[in-house]
Amino acid sequence: MKVLITGVAGFIGFNLANRLLKEGHSVCGIDNLNDYYDVNLKKTRLAIIEKNSEFEFLLLDLADREKIKDLFETHEFDYVINLAAQAGVRYSIENPASYVDSNMVGFGNILEGCRHSKVKHLVYASSSSVYGINTNMPFSVRHNVDHPISLYAASKKANELMAHTYSYLYNLPTTGLRFFTVYGPWGRPDMALFLFTKAIINNEPIKVFNNGKMQRDFTYIDDIVEGVVRVMNNIPEADPDWSSDKPNPSSSCVPYKLYNIGNNQPVALMAFVEAIEKAIGKKAVKDYLPLQPGDVPATYANVNDLIKDTGFKPSTPIEVGIDNFIKWYKEYYA
Repeated sequence: MKVLITGVAGFIGFNLANRLLKEGHSVCGIDNLNDYYDVNLKKTRLAIIEKNSEFEFLLLDLADREKIKDLFETHEFDYVINLAAQAGVRYSIENPASYVDSNMVGFGNILEGCRHSKVKHLVYASSSSVYGINTNMPFSVRHNVDHPISLYAASKKANELMAHTYSYLYNLPTTGLRFFTVYGPWGRPDMALFLFTKAIINNEPIKVFNNGKMQRDFTYIDDIVEGVVRVMNNIPEADPDWSSDKPNPSSSCVPYKLYNIGNNQPVALMAFVEAIEKAIGKKAVKDYLPLQPGDVPATYANVNDLIKDTGFKPSTPIEVGIDNFIKWYKEYYA
């Protein structure tokens, strides 16, 4: 089959492209290679997947309506995996316009492309950030998520609403995936694991927010990719049990679905730091700071729907995932 992956030079996009290409599929990847983080890392990822003759790369920005329209008119995609987005909770406070352009205008362009080209299934990245100030854990896709606390989270919630509209109006099958703190080799340099590893190796203090009283459902990249592939092949249908009197937010009377993809085992931030220290063989100097605007103190995913519908449950222990990352980091940065 032919798959379009947006954000293909990104952390998840790169790993997903590798997986699909190894399975013999044809992949077209687009990315704008913005400088939110090290462009050279993105280019190195790209260079690896460009070795495969079944991969085509196009330098495109999702917000460019005409070029995205041309993309869908000149290609016939069976599936579309939308991973391109302006990431980062804290950065959304500094630069809100980039989130509107990429995450909302760009996603609208993807929806239009899928609608007009009869794509079989649109799978798109949402985020655990949509749970906002909810405290009822583990977070379930059946919970209300109307109280985000960052523009990044609000843009992801908007994507879910926009997708439902297209599923309703045009019968376009759409599935949103709420990722929980993704980590692993080839990860993003703005994420905690990357920042902590770099600081510890360079004898610099690490920033420990909320005075260390944080919990995250750290999810290894291989588990994320497996979840995406399983979901992609599980095209949603209208939920026969869905009721407009008591609506289930995770499904609908149209081909629309939401899933959490998380490790289902929240880890205390200090335990996460200790695992990094052990893998590196060196203690961290810690700078304790308050909770940052837009951050939540804890995340914890309920993945029952994912297990029921796809038979898959993320399960990589953080010790294994962190060890794999440290080995990659030391090799990549020599």
